[in-house]
Amino acid sequence: MANVRVDDKFWAPRIEINRTRSLEHQYEELIKTGRIANFEIAAGTRKGQFQGRYYNDSDVYKWIEAASYSLAAHPDAKLDARIDEVINKIGAAQQKDGYLHTFIQLLHPDEKWANLARYHELYCAGHLIEAAVAHHEATGKRNLLAIAVKFADHIDSIFGPSRRDGTSGHQEIELALVKLYRSTGERHYLHLAGFFLDQRGQKPSSFEREYRSRKTESQRATYQRFIKGSNIFDTSYCQDHLPVRQQTEVVGHAVRAMYMYSGMADVAYETSDQSLVDALTRLHHNVTLKRMYVTGGIGPSRHNEGFTRDYDLPNDTAYQETCASVGMILWNYRMLKLTGDGRYADVLEQSLYNAFLAGVSLSGDTFFYANPLYCSAVDTRIQGEEHISNRRQGWFSTACCPPNVARLLPSLGKYLYSQSPKALWVNLYVASSVNIELDGGGKVTLRQTNNYPWDGHIRLEVGMASPQEFSLHLRIPGWARNPQVRVNGNQAAPEIIGGYLELNRRWQNGNTVELALPMEAERLEANPEVPQDLGKIALRRGPLVYCLEQADNPGDIDQMLLPVSSRLESHFEPDLLNGVTVVTGRAMLLKSPSWNDQLYRPAVATTPEPVKFRAIPYYAWANRQEGKMAVWVTASK
Repeated sequence: MANVRVDDKFWAPRIEINRTRSLEHQYEELIKTGRIANFEIAAGTRKGQFQGRYYNDSDVYKWIEAASYSLAAHPDAKLDARIDEVINKIGAAQQKDGYLHTFIQLLHPDEKWANLARYHELYCAGHLIEAAVAHHEATGKRNLLAIAVKFADHIDSIFGPSRRDGTSGHQEIELALVKLYRSTGERHYLHLAGFFLDQRGQKPSSFEREYRSRKTESQRATYQRFIKGSNIFDTSYCQDHLPVRQQTEVVGHAVRAMYMYSGMADVAYETSDQSLVDALTRLHHNVTLKRMYVTGGIGPSRHNEGFTRDYDLPNDTAYQETCASVGMILWNYRMLKLTGDGRYADVLEQSLYNAFLAGVSLSGDTFFYANPLYCSAVDTRIQGEEHISNRRQGWFSTACCPPNVARLLPSLGKYLYSQSPKALWVNLYVASSVNIELDGGGKVTLRQTNNYPWDGHIRLEVGMASPQEFSLHLRIPGWARNPQVRVNGNQAAPEIIGGYLELNRRWQNGNTVELALPMEAERLEANPEVPQDLGKIALRRGPLVYCLEQADNPGDIDQMLLPVSSRLESHFEPDLLNGVTVVTGRAMLLKSPSWNDQLYRPAVATTPEPVKFRAIPYYAWANRQEGKMAVWVTASK
């Protein structure tokens, strides 16, 4: 990320709002809810009792990671000092042997590593490690890294082939250990990541053996998630039903799945384990072809915060957790690194611009935990422990989503480009600059300018001290039809391989490439196996999925019909929702006589009335007054 600078009109303001508002807001919540105080209490420097839930330490770690990414791009002495202050409190709470988990330390000191299925010790450790690596890379300091290394070494002294078995009920430690290996060069962290992955799918499950060893009913009650019927112990909720290399369907909790797949991809990348790649390819096909929303979001069910069955994609009860969308971005980025296949960048972009971005308000201080694709006028149904509604919230009792948003936004730069020995790959079209060094020592700067996602015209300018031969790979999104490319003003027709257009030539300083990706608004239909979307259409323009919000449309949007073939138009409205391109067109509005408090009546003929509709990007909904919203709208001829 240090080599990338983002100055994009679309993303740079969001990153700045994250820096100036989201981080401050979330820090205040960490103070208010006792998450930081828990470390002080565990250290003995403050009196009090543990506040919150067993995973609350992770929110502090994610905030540090987010703040560290922000520091890397925007030095800030006040923020730097605040991070160090929190790190000091974390370090003071760490026990001499390296153990660190304030819930266990303060409430269940005799339960260390006794309930891996439930208590998130390894999960929190993973987020500590991620924060430590980010902080070290951003600042050069080793204060948090030393804490993380000490904890990781403690974990490594307990778990492993010649030590204790077991794995985490909530995946995260796996990908974090690979990051720690890359940061320190200590290969035993990579081996431990592989060990935790290989622990999954044992028969009997390590979680079942753990459950059978519990002596009291209260201890056993924490495993109820896995108890099916009277005699079945089912751990598919945390993807423990089969060994990871044998899995073919995405099941269970969506965030846990995404973190596990990300860890599998990281281990595969470092070890060239093709069996892991093969499993990941099968799983990716399953989720993207049968279990993913049009927004790139995943997880339809509130009951397990995750997956159900093929083609079960309800709109009004779509859970589509914001953290799961973050997970989709993390996983698809890793699959792109593994394969160089542009379809993974397509899904990354789809999730980023739609499912993920809807999770945070334009003001940066309210968030969605669940992201439905339909909402009625006043919709505050409870899904699990959080609300699914048309109102974002400033915080949650389970607050994983806000700091997850906060850490992704300032790390956006790392997703934009990739590098291979003699090539630079442009994955996402975000106005920015990147500096790289190719094999042989040649330094290259690439400057990207555009008005994406509103406009598909991208200009790239190459800078270097002396001419160099290398390949420039430009992703052609799956939605783009008839793309055009010019090199130094001359039309070019290079081959598109794996979703990337390859320009191989001897480049000189000041050479330019212009890429035109036509952005026409279009209607989408769903596979007829998706019953909730039969007879309906959704709107897409470029990478953005659109929705109808009541504030923009005459009459009840539930009574609107969108013709399948009438002309769609689009134009930019600078004063709407911080500036958006809207899609407009002709619709038909059904009007029927008043129901007069009747529940049923004989059917009456209705005469549709022609009206004009206006659709906004899905990410921008629920930033004005409350009202209905729909992504999928009934179609008409």
